[in-house]
Amino acid sequence: MSIDDYITERVKGGECMSVNELVNDVAARFNISRGQAAYEVLRLWKSGVIDIEDYPYDNLLPYFFTVSGLWYWVIVALTATSLASVILIHNPPLIYLRYALGALIVLFLPGYTLVEALYPRGDELTPLERLALSIGLSLAVEPLIGLILNYTPWGIRLTPILTSTVILILALATVAAVRKARLLVIGRRCLS
Repeated sequence: MSIDDYITERVKGGECMSVNELVNDVAARFNISRGQAAYEVLRLWKSGVIDIEDYPYDNLLPYFFTVSGLWYWVIVALTATSLASVILIHNPPLIYLRYALGALIVLFLPGYTLVEALYPRGDELTPLERLALSIGLSLAVEPLIGLILNYTPWGIRLTPILTSTVILILALATVAAVRKARLLVIGRRCLS
């Protein structure tokens, strides 16, 4: 019996077990490492062969403090660093850092967070497709922000554009994190 068949049979058996219990069982049965067993379970879950259900927490907050939620804090830190550099740096030689981080906040982060919100599983797109979509969607979203700001009392100036872009990035990152938290295996889950 192959590993795939064994995992599928155990999951479809109807008993409620944790992912940890399944990984330990597969590792012991096939004499492989827990990491390899976890990889096999994750692969079957991502391909849709098995399903992991029942989010174990009352709220989604614990996801933000796991290794899986680390990407969210990286986006927040990049956004804050970019914002600070655009506001505070005005003289050479650090002006080039301002240009680089300003380009990151305008040309990459809005599209990246939108792609993460639209495709939370991570296996729907290749990394190259994610990169291309991130840049393309950023180039599509920024003119829309400018168009909307043109009809507001603030107009198209640095502060309103920067503020609205940062708000958009943080909002989309939060939506993406919530969608990812609902998909990931955290703690005890029942398998079906």
